[in-house]
Amino acid sequence: MILRKLLPAVWFATVMASSSLILIPVSGFAVDTYLGAGQEPQTTEAATEGDFPLLPRPQSDSQASGDMVPPSDNYPAAVSAPENRPLPTAPIALNSDNSTLVTRPVSYNAIVNTTITVKDMGQPNGLLLSGGQLQSGIVFTLPNDLVITNAKLSLALKISPELASKNYSLQLMLNGQPLGAIPLNQSSDKSAIYQVDVPAAMVVATNNLSMSITGDNSALQCETDQLNKFWVSILPTSSIHLEGQQLNLGKNLGILPRPFFDIMQMKETKVVMAFPANIRADVIAAAAGVASWFGYQANYRDIDFPVQFDSLPEGNGIIFGQPGEHIGDFVLPQSSGPSLQLIDNPQNPVAKLLLVIGRNNEELRQAVWRLTSTTLPQDVSSLDIKPQSIAKSLAYDAPRWINTEHPVLLKSLVPSLDDLTANGIYHDGIRVGFRAAPDLFMWDGETIPIHIGYRFPIENWIDENTSQLNVSINNTFLYNLPVNKKGLVEALWRTLGGDTRQESYTLRLSPYLIYGDNQLEFYFAINPKAGTPCNLLNNNNIKSRIEPDSYIDLSHTYHFTLLPNLSYFVGASFPFTRLADFSQTLIILPEKPSKTEVRTLLDLAARAGNSTGKPIIHVNVKLGVPGNAQNDPLFTDNDILVVSVLEHANFAQTLLTGTSFSLDNGVLSVKEPSAVEKAIDYLTGFWFRQQVEADRYLSSTDNWRGFLSFRSTWNPQKVVVLATATGDDQLANIHGDLKSSTVNAGVRGDLAIITNENGVRSFSVGEQFPRGELPWYQMIVWYASQHIVILALLALLTSVIIGLSMFALLKRRAALRLGKDPEK
Repeated sequence: MILRKLLPAVWFATVMASSSLILIPVSGFAVDTYLGAGQEPQTTEAATEGDFPLLPRPQSDSQASGDMVPPSDNYPAAVSAPENRPLPTAPIALNSDNSTLVTRPVSYNAIVNTTITVKDMGQPNGLLLSGGQLQSGIVFTLPNDLVITNAKLSLALKISPELASKNYSLQLMLNGQPLGAIPLNQSSDKSAIYQVDVPAAMVVATNNLSMSITGDNSALQCETDQLNKFWVSILPTSSIHLEGQQLNLGKNLGILPRPFFDIMQMKETKVVMAFPANIRADVIAAAAGVASWFGYQANYRDIDFPVQFDSLPEGNGIIFGQPGEHIGDFVLPQSSGPSLQLIDNPQNPVAKLLLVIGRNNEELRQAVWRLTSTTLPQDVSSLDIKPQSIAKSLAYDAPRWINTEHPVLLKSLVPSLDDLTANGIYHDGIRVGFRAAPDLFMWDGETIPIHIGYRFPIENWIDENTSQLNVSINNTFLYNLPVNKKGLVEALWRTLGGDTRQESYTLRLSPYLIYGDNQLEFYFAINPKAGTPCNLLNNNNIKSRIEPDSYIDLSHTYHFTLLPNLSYFVGASFPFTRLADFSQTLIILPEKPSKTEVRTLLDLAARAGNSTGKPIIHVNVKLGVPGNAQNDPLFTDNDILVVSVLEHANFAQTLLTGTSFSLDNGVLSVKEPSAVEKAIDYLTGFWFRQQVEADRYLSSTDNWRGFLSFRSTWNPQKVVVLATATGDDQLANIHGDLKSSTVNAGVRGDLAIITNENGVRSFSVGEQFPRGELPWYQMIVWYASQHIVILALLALLTSVIIGLSMFALLKRRAALRLGKDPEK
């Protein structure tokens, strides 16, 4: 064991002593003289990008940027970790054959090649080093079962002309060990790609790649009025290419979700799911439950679920079926009840197959529940499962959704209290992420209180008049909070030496700024006084912080909205996630679904699990629509999610009967409203339907994919969402579409069409209906506000009736007063 621990260090020392690091500037830069004698640079044409924004501090509209770590002997450059992405800890692998604890598995033979870009590392805009921030870095992680044998770093740099004209270098370090330095003053076009050979022994599971500008830094730091001129950008296309060998982790259920998914993996994970040739609804429901579990395990990481029928995966995979069923030549083992088994893949012993076995739908549900609910025992490869009661979700009890019953402290929304602290002047923003149910309702004029406690540093060189705390949510600016209280009295008191610090404030947030996935950001913009010594500007010993007892209060909101609304679906899988376990959701597929249709369903299930943090264990699945669906509680009592291409014409037409949509020869169209329907829409407040525009767009588009939503024909208080496409080739693109923030933002209404040429186009074509709970008196007000025309007509009718009645009464009284017969 001691020898095993020493081997990596010996290997690293040998590599460093016997080989030189190579920096290869691909666009003609000269290599720094201390990188190894006699090495010649290789040159090619440099890749270029658009101008990088010149900013006094790193800016990012992404949620994935990190906190600066002050320099130290061990970490000479600051490290920027992906936002809200705490470094994972992985369980120690166990050798299931002899139950011996081992730190590194002993057998490996699968070759792995992978490239991780800076964008994959959580920095979609790259990294920016400037006069105000001369050091930065990034964290990247690797699966624990991967041993690196070769590594090469490719850095795409863009350098400001002013910086390139001076004598500065970019110092590179990996895990505290120097990789070399890149001169920044030898480029004719101010951009280049450098390649750096990295000793494999330096690459471990969690890696800090740090960069710092070296040279006459004191002069650079002092040019506070010209920080925008001196910068170097590490572009998001920069990457590290890795070659290695995959270790055999053994057959141990206790390490799940490894080897199928590793939280250290930064690239997209593909979890293959295999089914018998005669696929059934029960195995699809079980697979959807497992996919949702992987979805919330993956969190911000990309995950996909390729599907195979009647064949084993070539690598790792999960198999669903009944005892004795065939998957190709493989036969599922016999079992007297629900069971989980982890076996070697007969086609590849390094790979593993997880068998989820049950004799019926309920047993498969039990197996999935045991897999997803608690940690599995160590040192076992198979587990027979005893039947147990599976509790159902309550409305809005998703673990990842912010509580709306009471104020929520910000400290409960971050991994640690350190995430509410910023060091120094030049730092990244403090970010607090939270998810919310998308159907939160408040009346116009009502606001959501966010109480912010904050502390600026107490230093006499800080300009307290211009320093401020910037507050924003979802990249929308909210407010600037001052260091000191404002006002004449406060200014006078401060002049006399009194304390006028403002250390708390309550913001009033408009409800429409709250989405399904939200991020609050706080940035302490600290401005030094004129003439401040340069050494103080990079003093990371000063701290600014948001108080842990700051809170956001959603307790005055209601759960009420209009459906259908596809923006809720793509953002939070709502309304299906109202009950996070999908206990009031029915999933429908064609009678003989394709691999692509099943794969799309599993991807959508993963998104639901990611949104709520809970597996969809109680979901029901149907293949096809039976003739007696109107009498089946599964159809009448549930919201319905459908995945099907339009090529299943009879199936799709059955779903669309009685809706605003129709299908003719596989072509979707929108029905033109009749005069009566237009009149009703006008009276009921639906003035902006887009039936004609939507139908024209559909008729002019051949190949597309997207979403439809409409009131269920089996229950008008339920909603149907259909994920569809003109064919499997288009349906397969939905997974990639939903990874795009642009597409997610563009999906709304009840019809969203996505094409490669035009992106996403959304329309509102059908009627909406209210869903949720409001006090009865507020429901009256809401209906009145939604039906202005009817309310105006009722008011006019009431006025006419009252006026005519008063006219008749007054006419009768006048006749009596004049002694005339009132009946004449």
